[in-house]
Amino acid sequence: MRKSLTTLACGLVALSASANDLAPSATPAPLVLEAKIPLGDIRGRIDHPGVDVQRQRLYVPELGDDSLGVIDLRGRKTIRTITGLKEPQGVGYVPSTDCVYVANGRGGSVHIYRGADLTLLGQIRLGDDADNVRVDDASHQVFVGYGTGAIAVIDTVSLKKIADITLRAHPESFRLERGGRQIFVNVPNADEIAVVDRASNRQVSSWPTDGLHANYPLTLEDSPRERVLAIFRRPAKLAIFEAIDGRLLSSIDTCGDSDDAFVDSKRNRLYVVCGEGAVDVFAAQGDTYDRVGRLSTSPGARTGLFVPELDRLYVAARATAGAAASVWVLAPVP
Repeated sequence: MRKSLTTLACGLVALSASANDLAPSATPAPLVLEAKIPLGDIRGRIDHPGVDVQRQRLYVPELGDDSLGVIDLRGRKTIRTITGLKEPQGVGYVPSTDCVYVANGRGGSVHIYRGADLTLLGQIRLGDDADNVRVDDASHQVFVGYGTGAIAVIDTVSLKKIADITLRAHPESFRLERGGRQIFVNVPNADEIAVVDRASNRQVSSWPTDGLHANYPLTLEDSPRERVLAIFRRPAKLAIFEAIDGRLLSSIDTCGDSDDAFVDSKRNRLYVVCGEGAVDVFAAQGDTYDRVGRLSTSPGARTGLFVPELDRLYVAARATAGAAASVWVLAPVP
């Protein structure tokens, strides 16, 4: 009889635990998985996507397969794969000229495609390791980090490189100051954040990283704070810098092997995309941030793009032994 009572008690405990697992959380998750968009038979690494908001197209640089995936976000399907690239790493779309810029790591060329039909319009040769792409459509310029330490400035009207910005080592993520004249650049091999003056196309300041190393993602807050947010891999930290003078305000633990980070201004949040298989969600709190959620993704899924106009975070998940390559569509909540 005692054994039967013990068994019954254990069964009740198990049922109670299951009920708790199924019960709704008091605090909803800040991101939810809405869909997975298949990329087809893509086996290699995937890098930094770009977007054409008007057509709702996502351009996915499939670095390991030397191709560019074109996704219809309305239909949530891959509509085309452009081949013949050489380790594409970054994509930028210019609305005023309806052109797509794709930076190739191997050989260092930038391919330019017409947005309407994705016809190749031309190539601009830079140097090895052409990487991140940033667009300033108002000034008719595209910026591409490349080589052992440079950012190329491309005129979007003439489709020609018009300047080079020299840096101390290869630039990883960089951001253009909104409405300003500066560029903030992660330069991990120099253990610094470089500040560039756009009027002179020269580096004017260097911020030390205070014992933090491998700063890859970087993004900027909107006004009124206008702080610089850099993500480090060694150790895995989110660091908040004052934009005016580079003063380090605080640092917080985050997920590992990060390669992209994005500010959600509507919600005062930060999304950090990490190759360990997670997206960390932070909420701004004074001079620092608090982590308010972590969503598990897939090993190696360390790049993505947050599109404010569509209010979605797109995460590129490379193929694994158990799953095909896809783009995860994540919806912020609320």
